[in-house]
Order: sequence, then C-alpha cells, then structure tokens
Amino acid sequence: MGLYIEAHIRADMDDLWTRTQTPSEHQRWDLRFTEIDYLPRAQDEPQRFRYATRVLPFVTVSGTGVAAGERERPDGTRTSALRFASPHPLSLLKEGSGYWRYVPEGDGVRFITGYDYQPRWGRFGRVADRLLFRPLMVWATAWSFDRLRLWLERGITPERALWNWIAELAFRVAVLVTAVTGLGLGPLARYTPPLYYLFPQLLLVAACMAVFKAHLSCVPSARRCVRRAPARARAPRLMRALETPR
Repeated sequence: MGLYIEAHIRADMDDLWTRTQTPSEHQRWDLRFTEIDYLPRAQDEPQRFRYATRVLPFVTVSGTGVAAGERERPDGTRTSALRFASPHPLSLLKEGSGYWRYVPEGDGVRFITGYDYQPRWGRFGRVADRLLFRPLMVWATAWSFDRLRLWLERGITPERALWNWIAELAFRVAVLVTAVTGLGLGPLARYTPPLYYLFPQLLLVAACMAVFKAHLSCVPSARRCVRRAPARARAPRLMRALETPR
C-alpha cells in the first residue's frame, strides 16, 4: 500500500478493537474524520458506512465505504479491510482502499494500517497530492494513532489530548517568535558585555528547542509511530473481496 503507519499500543486486543471498530469511538480519535456512521445492511453482507470530514468551518466533504473484518485468526491476529469513494467535487480523494491489522506483541498490540487512494483533479491533483496532501495524510494518521495510544494506555481522552497538543503548539510558536524577534534586539546587548556574546546563542538554542524538542508525554506525536513500510508488508486477501462503493 502507498501509506503505512504502525504503532505499538500497550492495551488489551478487545479494547483496541472496540475503539477502532465502533464508529462513535473511531471518530473521536481519528483526525481524518468528523463523522462516521454505519448504514443498514443484511446479516450476510459487508458493512457499509458513510463518512464526513470538515475541511473548513462551513465546508464538509463526505463519502461512502464498505468494510469487513476478521475478528479471530489462528495466529491471534485480527484484520479489517475497507474500500471507500467520495463523489464530492471538493474531495481530493476519489476512491481508495486500506486495511487495519492487529498483531499481539509482548505487552500490547502492534496496530498497523496501510492504505492508498486515487486523487482527482487531473495533473493538478496528482501534484498537490504528492507535495502536500499525501504527507499531510501520513502525519494525520500517525498523530491519530498516537492519540489513540494515549487514550488506551493513559486514559487521556481524545478531546483532552487535542487541547494538550494545541497548548504545547501555542507555547512553541510563542518561543520561536520571541527568539526570531529577539535577533533584532542584538545591538542593545552590546551595552552589557556578557549578553553581547551569549545573546545570539541563547536565541538559537531557544528556537531549536521550540522546533525539534520531543513532545510532552501527554501530547500526541506522529514521530512516535513507524511511517515506513517494511519490505514484507502487503495488503490482506480480505480486501480483494470488497467492491468499491459507488
């Protein structure tokens, strides 16, 4: 698959399955979706769903999908697969497919996703996807996985985790702006010799810490997830049986 994200979550398999397979729970931690609803279905049919994402305060794009899951496998792993499509003209994602894989490992579960999609808008869409949208989707997926991890491991709700992230981001921006602005005050430090030599170095250290310092343990971070697929990674067979929704 084109995009790959992996996180190790120290949690019970059933709890992780519930938080990811229940629409009302899923939409709380996944930054990519604002709303997810299951649609009525016959007992022997794959589960169809509707999703929506708010891209601007008054603009929401929506689409439909079909999903199937294997709750139990002989090796202890679980897998769910889906195909999705959006007819909305403002949605860059035309259609795509993906999977979630749950692998028991040590004191938790290795939670993996792989997915890919076809962009619309012709050549412009392909360029915008490669330069902007696809990296954004990788970051949003990894960030959401870590927010899910905080929920399961530490009881930090997705809503609280988002506010933690916003607060830390605001602090980092304030430090960075202060450091950059302070460079213009360098000449004032010549009247106090010790500061004259240390002032630029201190500002540089502050700016670097604002950009590169690891996030607090209570703040979701995409850096904590694996974002490069191993050579052995491949899509599950379950996905081949699903039709692309129209």
